[in-house]
Amino acid sequence: MGRQKDHEKGPGEIMESHRHHENKGKMMDSHRHHEEEYRRRFIICLLMTIPVILLGELPTGNVLLSFEGSEFLVLILSSAIFLYGGYPFLRGSLRELSSRTPGMMTLIAVAITVAYTYSLGVILGLEGMVFFVELVTLIDVMLLGHWIEMRSIRSASGAVERLAGLLPRRAHLVVDGKVEDVDVSTLKPGDIVVVRSGERVPSDGTVIRGESHVNESLLTGESRPIKKVPGDGVIGGSINTGGSLTVEVERVGEESFISQIIELVGRAQEGRTRTQVLADRAAFWLTSIALLGGLLTFIAWSWLGMDVFFSLERAVTLMVTACPHALGLAIPLVIAVSTAISAGRGILIRNRESFENARDPDVVVFDKTGTLTMGELGITDVISFDPEMDEGEILSYAAAVESGSSHPIARGIVEAVAEVLPVENFNSIEGRGVMGHVNGSVVKVLSYGYTEELGFSISDPRVDELIGQAKTTVFVIVDDELRGCIALADMIRPEAREAVGILRSRGVRCLMLTGDSSAVAGWVASEVGIDDYMAELIPIEKYDEIRKLQEDGLRVVMVGDGVNDAPALVQADIGVAIGAGTDVAIESADVVLVRSNPLDVVDLMDLAAATYSKMKENLIWATGYNVIALPLAAGVLYGQGIILSPAMGAILMSLSTVIVALNARTFSFSGQSGR
Repeated sequence: MGRQKDHEKGPGEIMESHRHHENKGKMMDSHRHHEEEYRRRFIICLLMTIPVILLGELPTGNVLLSFEGSEFLVLILSSAIFLYGGYPFLRGSLRELSSRTPGMMTLIAVAITVAYTYSLGVILGLEGMVFFVELVTLIDVMLLGHWIEMRSIRSASGAVERLAGLLPRRAHLVVDGKVEDVDVSTLKPGDIVVVRSGERVPSDGTVIRGESHVNESLLTGESRPIKKVPGDGVIGGSINTGGSLTVEVERVGEESFISQIIELVGRAQEGRTRTQVLADRAAFWLTSIALLGGLLTFIAWSWLGMDVFFSLERAVTLMVTACPHALGLAIPLVIAVSTAISAGRGILIRNRESFENARDPDVVVFDKTGTLTMGELGITDVISFDPEMDEGEILSYAAAVESGSSHPIARGIVEAVAEVLPVENFNSIEGRGVMGHVNGSVVKVLSYGYTEELGFSISDPRVDELIGQAKTTVFVIVDDELRGCIALADMIRPEAREAVGILRSRGVRCLMLTGDSSAVAGWVASEVGIDDYMAELIPIEKYDEIRKLQEDGLRVVMVGDGVNDAPALVQADIGVAIGAGTDVAIESADVVLVRSNPLDVVDLMDLAAATYSKMKENLIWATGYNVIALPLAAGVLYGQGIILSPAMGAILMSLSTVIVALNARTFSFSGQSGR
């Protein structure tokens, strides 16, 4: 066939299909850059801080080491730390002030600028004490806190790379009747490719030759491999589980199914605003207090006739005291402890800002396949039509014959018996069933349609009920007599019903969104106790349903495991990936449940609530001392001979940091599953 070769394409034409993926990757590069920046600045500043502490004036007024000119070395090192380590905060404060939302960056910038300029003034002859030790340690602590934060954010941004990785790198292209291995990125509409057994389909297209079953569960949510014959469509990234298929490529690049999901994931990532953590709110008020309080303190003492040095010292003491070291660690310390506890329980927290939202959700939305269910076919019912043959015998005969097949139905039947009887003269009836000799009898396990085609009458209300539930049914024929029926379905996880029950008892609405059929979804919903469900959804419809719930003012948790869940996982207030699911779902989620246990969703909520409570405690310890310290720093009891010196203000800051650190270590949690 006439196929345009790679060297005949223009550079822009070759790269166009990848440009979208590269743009989405820029966001991950940005997070990685900021993480490395804070890490690098923290390490360098920490190394320079050591001699400042050894040579500088401590809050007690003492100096550990000194030599001629040591004060100038302290000045040089402190200046370097202020300019290099403080730069991100000075830069950030300008952004906050330009948007009229002063927060943590502004508070830090005010504290370090005041401490540095005042200390520099003292070095140059101004009366007072230097704050160089307080300055450098404050910068170190804040750099450490922001490094932890950036690392958490970046860890949740790898979904795009995982999505692109679903497609194979090479494809078997048919050119002039011969098969050539080519790079998938060179495929174009109209190309003919061969997909062998066990391989992933390289691009969206239509089957033109061959018959097989294709596993699309990771992409569409359909729990069973779908039979594909000429004329049927296939999706790039799905897995061919049977015979060889010849496929005509139809959609590549940004038009492909995978790329559309990438677009949805990227849109949700870029559109979701970051949760405003408690520390930012505390920082806003402390910034306002520091700026306004410092100004009012200077004006008040100047108006009362005190000299400018005293008034300035009071103002500086107040502004430095208002920015405790502990505030920068209050949240990261608790998160670090709770993350360690959760990891030991199989709950991996990837995004701490979204994690806060898990404490009291309004709605928990579950995917079905692989989340509430195992994603594997298992036996749900065995019916005997023969009084002389019980269900166990029927299952035993069926398992013996099916042991010669690799079909998912066969695996589900064989795994249900403890011991498989030997089979002779096994034969597969393509697309219809299997047969063989077991214990001297001819045993056939056939599909519903083929059983009727052979003339057997199937008129049993029990079978009708199974078919109404969209279960897969096969019929067991022994020596040309219809003896029984076996029903299989995607098996429900044992903990799913209990998890949904606990959530509903707490007033949390439980929904299910699935790409599977309405009949299957209805059966699972009724078995588990789901409030409501929607079936036969494609990824953009799942994404839209999550967004609609959020537009109604509801806080939404999404629990899923497949590629088709990735956009919804990112859009939700908190996305929870079942650990046995795909890498894409895990990379798109804020939390990963390693054990694939729906009951861990309840533990996640309890852990988030306990973490939030401990965060509030730490913020009270980190900022509460200001209720006493700030008035004393301003000198309101100066007339009674009580005044907070700059050194005492620094000591109080250190004490609050110690208390916050100890309080974080008292974090405890006991979950529903009792592990």
